[in-house]
Amino acid sequence: MKTIIHNIGTLAGILPADVRKLEGSQMNTVESIENAYLVIEDGVITEFGHNNGGCIGIQNRATPLAAGGGTRDEVVGGVVLNTDTTTDFELIDAKGGYVMPAFCDSHTHIVYAGCRDGEFRDKIAGLSYEEIAARGGGILNSADLLHNTSEDELYEQSMVRVREIMSMGTGAAEIKSGYGLTVEDELKMLRVIKRIKETAPLTVKANFLGAHAVGRAYKGRQAEYVDLVCNEMLPAVAAEGLADYVDVFCDTGFFTVEDTDKILSKAAEYGITPKIHANELEVSGGVQVGVKHGALSVDHLEKTTDAEIEALRGSGTMPTMLPGCSFFLGIPYGNAKGYIEAGLPVALASDYNPGSSPSGNMRFVMALGCIRMRLTPEQSFNACTINTAYAMGVSDQLGSITVGKKANLIVTKPVPSLAFIPYSHQTPVIDRVILGGVTI
Repeated sequence: MKTIIHNIGTLAGILPADVRKLEGSQMNTVESIENAYLVIEDGVITEFGHNNGGCIGIQNRATPLAAGGGTRDEVVGGVVLNTDTTTDFELIDAKGGYVMPAFCDSHTHIVYAGCRDGEFRDKIAGLSYEEIAARGGGILNSADLLHNTSEDELYEQSMVRVREIMSMGTGAAEIKSGYGLTVEDELKMLRVIKRIKETAPLTVKANFLGAHAVGRAYKGRQAEYVDLVCNEMLPAVAAEGLADYVDVFCDTGFFTVEDTDKILSKAAEYGITPKIHANELEVSGGVQVGVKHGALSVDHLEKTTDAEIEALRGSGTMPTMLPGCSFFLGIPYGNAKGYIEAGLPVALASDYNPGSSPSGNMRFVMALGCIRMRLTPEQSFNACTINTAYAMGVSDQLGSITVGKKANLIVTKPVPSLAFIPYSHQTPVIDRVILGGVTI
């Protein structure tokens, strides 16, 4: 099946096939083509260029005109179609809108049960994230709810959120466990993530986050819980092949650098790539231990110093910031501008979860990147597409307009500029979302 998108006002986010991430000043530019077309075949981008009135896409299926006869050609938005002989294609009129890569969201917790709207009142009353957690709320509340929810019901609840984020332009998501905190319930979560991966049209990566908090049964016995993660959870996860990545919440009140080092060393025995929650609450040393273990990304980074920048310099680790968490909790935003000025890459992700960032709207994340973190629209766009694709290990397949990449695309209504998308972040500009070449 071939699809041609024509009458594209601006085709944005074009990158060469060998580019996996953008660093420093490279993030300042979004390559675009105005008055463009794009061709999709079998779910993959196969061609794009200027809509200049020439023959594109499916012209090779037409029967050449012969003297005294031939076939009927029709010009539609600059595309020459042979309407007598060509039937196996779809023609999409972009109506002068933008076509851009769908967002990639490399940090979500969208597999959870129920919600934590009761804690919303606590936040309004002035309790901090740490205070709510210290009272036995937060992550532990979600673990209690999940324990009492069947695997089928957990899947159904989670798919509501999956459909929600897809409708807002997300084409790939990393989904973390971490609301189980027992062997059985962590496996339950990861099986649900696997089911989403197999049934939803978006690209999914699974992250084992058993070290999200210490389970209630191990209160006051953190070292024993770390042993449980290393000696029971990780072997069970690896045996079923349920995780692409392993993560640890390395921060004040959660897991120490020593705990994190032990868990990541054990994960390496199973060949599972690490990622890190770090520096959300305090400068924790999580960035440094993540880089030591070759983490694909270190996430949060609301608190940071020059030492973190130097640790990341020259590494393959993507610093990933979560402005939705800062917005909801009222905590500092990550120093994205400083990281970019230091020549580093930056990714932005939603942190969609029931306690500290109950939204998966990556367009709003892009807007917060501009409004609160003072990134340019181009920098924020790149942070939400190619760089966050890198942060979830899929930038060879997604995150840009590139021949050979999967056709996960957003088609907007006509808008005046790229900057309009984060500037007018509540205006409904998305006309359609295409995942794997198919409109959802």
